[in-house]
Amino acid sequence: MAAQPRETQSAGQRKRVRGPSGRPDYTRLLEFRTELRRFDRFSRDRAQELGLTQTQHQLLLAIRGHRDERGPTIGEVADYLLVQHHTVVGLADRTADLGLIARNRDPDDHRIVRLVLTDEGHTRINALTAVHLEELRRLAPLLDAILSP
Repeated sequence: MAAQPRETQSAGQRKRVRGPSGRPDYTRLLEFRTELRRFDRFSRDRAQELGLTQTQHQLLLAIRGHRDERGPTIGEVADYLLVQHHTVVGLADRTADLGLIARNRDPDDHRIVRLVLTDEGHTRINALTAVHLEELRRLAPLLDAILSP
């Protein structure tokens, strides 16, 4: 006989708690989050092999993946990376010091500064993207199995 949901009291509110039949949801969620952490570790390691931090890799990707070929602004990169404007300024400074990005004034509005990749920045993000896409292709069947009911 399948276990029926039971009701419990929590913080003065009635909540429905699923019985054992809800366990596969938790198991799939655990497997999914575990694979996300493994992918994050994989990504950090690949970036480090190319002399980058994970955030520098994310910065290069934010610039390369930006839809406007003139490059993103600091504010747009901050939105992509979910960080504050000043955090991206420091990250851009350190990455520019490595010769991977440059700052360009917007030709239409000189108040706007856009970030662009240098040739070496392109080389590194292309290499990282190739191995990341390969890893995602490897993970796709596993993720499909985890997310399928």
